[in-house]
Amino acid sequence: MDRATSPDAPPADAALEDVELSIVMPCLDEAETLATCIRKAQRFLAEHRIAGEVIVADNGSTDGSPEIARRLGARVVHVTARGYGNALRAGIAAARGRFVRAFGRVSPCRPGPAGERGRARGYGVPGGAWGQGAVAARVGPPDQGGIERSANRAAAARVGPVVDGTDRRRSVIPVLPDDLVQHAESKIVFVVLDGLGGLPDPETGLTELEAAATPNLDRLAARAALGLLEIVGPGITPGSGPGHLALFGYDPVRWNVGRGVLSALGVGFELREGDVAARLNFCTLDAEGRIVDRRAGRPSDAENRRLVEKLRAAVRPPAEDVEVFIEPEKEHRAVLVLRGAGLSAALADTDPQATGVPPLHVRPVPDGDAEGAERTARVVQEVLEAAQRALADEPRANGILARGFGMYRRYPSLADRFRLRALAAARYPMYRGLARLLGMDVLPVPESDEAAVAAVAQRFASYDFHFLHFKAVDSRGEDGDFWAKAAAIEAVDRLLPQLEALGPDVLVVTGDHSTPSRSRAHSWHPVPVLLASRWCRGAGAGGFGEAACRQGELGILPAVHLMTLVLAHAGRLAKFGA
Repeated sequence: MDRATSPDAPPADAALEDVELSIVMPCLDEAETLATCIRKAQRFLAEHRIAGEVIVADNGSTDGSPEIARRLGARVVHVTARGYGNALRAGIAAARGRFVRAFGRVSPCRPGPAGERGRARGYGVPGGAWGQGAVAARVGPPDQGGIERSANRAAAARVGPVVDGTDRRRSVIPVLPDDLVQHAESKIVFVVLDGLGGLPDPETGLTELEAAATPNLDRLAARAALGLLEIVGPGITPGSGPGHLALFGYDPVRWNVGRGVLSALGVGFELREGDVAARLNFCTLDAEGRIVDRRAGRPSDAENRRLVEKLRAAVRPPAEDVEVFIEPEKEHRAVLVLRGAGLSAALADTDPQATGVPPLHVRPVPDGDAEGAERTARVVQEVLEAAQRALADEPRANGILARGFGMYRRYPSLADRFRLRALAAARYPMYRGLARLLGMDVLPVPESDEAAVAAVAQRFASYDFHFLHFKAVDSRGEDGDFWAKAAAIEAVDRLLPQLEALGPDVLVVTGDHSTPSRSRAHSWHPVPVLLASRWCRGAGAGGFGEAACRQGELGILPAVHLMTLVLAHAGRLAKFGA
């Protein structure tokens, strides 16, 4: 490595396979504008689904620019050899990405006195719009490898690869299926039975789905494409968040988000970029502070609101520059949101997922921003301790647990990626939140599953994509009640004729994960899927269940590819290649 540089991250080959694009920002005293530019770069990477990094090649700033960059999660490369060219070369040399994007000249930013020092020496971080034509000033003219990315399409001509910081050959890499999406008037209905998959009963050899009386699903199965979905990967037990992201075509590993963000969006809280959210569980503690009931007896929603009001009155922000919000969710669940500069979501849960032990202390987990994580951990611990004191006199909900920390960022929507105007009907906040995260319009909370179907029917003509979520199947699985889960499946089956009557071009029925009643928990087992359209071959399956799906034409399919198939059946994908 060049002796003139000192990066605070691993060498360039340490994570080469994980980083696709490195964005390099030469910097000298850019404290006033650096944070804005880093956030724009990070937003660009997020919106276009690029696994990337932001590198700040600092040339001796004295205004705190390196600290700002670290706090926001950028890598800082300290460059002792003065000059813009030296900073740029050092940043490129430290890049871990297959492709590099470097800023080549000053764009309009409003410098302060310190910033003028850097700008006078040829520095400057761009402050213009990202993703509109060229993302920033090019390194040299276009024929030398400038990067361009269209705002309304995900195709890119990326810079790279970099060899000794000099080779910037153009390389066009298509993004599929996004680059093939075309307009159509077709309608898609996406029915998700939460926790649908199961395991055979030892006595009958049938799963809950196979034991249920489902004449409508069985009729559809005879003409549909069947298969099993591998939600995340073989042997990986998915949460509901990753499960739904995969179903909607988002890589669940790259796009995974803390459950707190989904809960906050689900209750209608208006998150801002950089907010940190966590889900709170009211719990019951014994006299020694050990957890007796992780759900505090599942209090009513009215009792939940009373408890939250009590916390709001008692909990004060432990730091002047951090705002604290506590919102009711449902039953034993609430939401905690922190807003302020320099926060991190790299925190471990305080819920030990067990009884007979005390709640865990908040602790940071490694993610590259140790300072931000440690500071946020201290803030959260103080909030939880204040909440604990406020709840001490409660007979049941006398404790509090935090889980699913996440930082909000804008996701590319279904409209951005697939040109779909989407509508969601879900009764539970988390799934409403996930729908909002992906840009869906969300119906008011329906009073029943029947009301959800009726509401979708009323608005069917106004939307291309209709997502309906049914929770009871998963809940009965977690209760360990085989026949209650089968009955919940039967209840959804009875609603299917109303959805079929709407005339969707594509109808999908599946789940976000398996929840066998035998295990009373999510499991890694592949999930049955049914895709019905006039373009299905149809194999005359005798019913819809795990055994039939195992023999289906879709085979065992990575769930992230389901959306591509749906778009194809809906006539919304153009041909690839000549």
